[in-house]
Amino acid sequence: MIASEQDCPDTAAPHTTAVEPEISIVMPCLNEAATLEVCIRKARRSLEALGIEGEVVVADNGSSDGSQGIAILAGARLVTVARKGYGSALQGGIAAARGTYVIIGDADDSYDFSNLKPFVDKLRGGCELVMGNRFKGGIRPGAMPALHRYLGNPVLTALGKLFFHSPCGDFHCGLRGFDRQAIGKLDLRTMGMEYASEMVVKATLHGLRIAEVPTTLSPDGRDRPPHLRTWRDGWRHLRFLLLYSPRWLFLYPGIALMIMGLVTGACLLPGPVRIGRATLDIDTLMYAGAAVLIGFQAVTFSLFTVVFATAEGLLPDKPRVSRWLGPLTLEAGICAGTALIVGGLVISLGAVWVWGHNSFGDLDPKRVARLVVPAVTTLTLGFQVLLSSFFLGILKLRRR
Repeated sequence: MIASEQDCPDTAAPHTTAVEPEISIVMPCLNEAATLEVCIRKARRSLEALGIEGEVVVADNGSSDGSQGIAILAGARLVTVARKGYGSALQGGIAAARGTYVIIGDADDSYDFSNLKPFVDKLRGGCELVMGNRFKGGIRPGAMPALHRYLGNPVLTALGKLFFHSPCGDFHCGLRGFDRQAIGKLDLRTMGMEYASEMVVKATLHGLRIAEVPTTLSPDGRDRPPHLRTWRDGWRHLRFLLLYSPRWLFLYPGIALMIMGLVTGACLLPGPVRIGRATLDIDTLMYAGAAVLIGFQAVTFSLFTVVFATAEGLLPDKPRVSRWLGPLTLEAGICAGTALIVGGLVISLGAVWVWGHNSFGDLDPKRVARLVVPAVTTLTLGFQVLLSSFFLGILKLRRR
């Protein structure tokens, strides 16, 4: 379920416990000595101002600038994460957190840890993921490179909305809060910067209640270059979005190719087609046959991906998808593949018959190709259906 702003009210009764903190603020850290202390102090003052029992957890990812000592002296709980990567650091910090709710944010002083009340209110109101939105809250001059602000973030966020129907308007905001148990059930796995996308995508796919609150982004206070690499990390985010959307990666392009190939082939079977000064003939017919085969292969890849990803827990098991995959049994595939193979053989016999009527001599290539190309395409498609059905059957085998 995706929550609207009304579904997650801004006010709710405080949640208190004498044993565990209500809020854990987790900061990933890799050589943040210049800004770590101020971030921790802002976070602690915010918790005190709100009267919340909380903790600050610094997930150190191998700092060599003394960040560990700064964290301890500033009153944070230090967690050492050996595996490198932004996602790995966050996973280690979240695993060590004790709070009912977790708020994560970068330790570079670009996010406003002094104003956590909007996140806390939404979490207390029942939201399971609360995203900051920098485009609504304000991006101060020099805080975000123009390439990120006007291309990278808008494009990747738009793709996230298109692929997964996510309600988030800022996919990559580093300041966000969530219910620790709810996010823990998502089995987040990525180790790099794409961890931010994985959290939003899986929360959306699993129907968590999601809300957004405006937050500001300021220029960071680092005395070193940022860890983020624009093109490398942008590609990793895009790759993740594609791999988690078999429909857009395989299914829709495959269906489009098959339709284009079938329509083009049907138009060219009777004879050449003239469009303006161009004449489309058997050479185009061959490409149409190839488009059908490539499109079908892409469609089968989407099926393989859905079945495998669902079995491995990468994608949620949705009843609608299960109903759609139900009729795609091995036996149905064998019947369909056999029918296509027989059809291809029949067309091939027709081509041989035409050849025989010409005393098995030379034939007009344009005439015979209008039989051979559909025959070869249908035969190949039939064998693809057969082989794909067996492979799909293997993927659908139940395991203990």
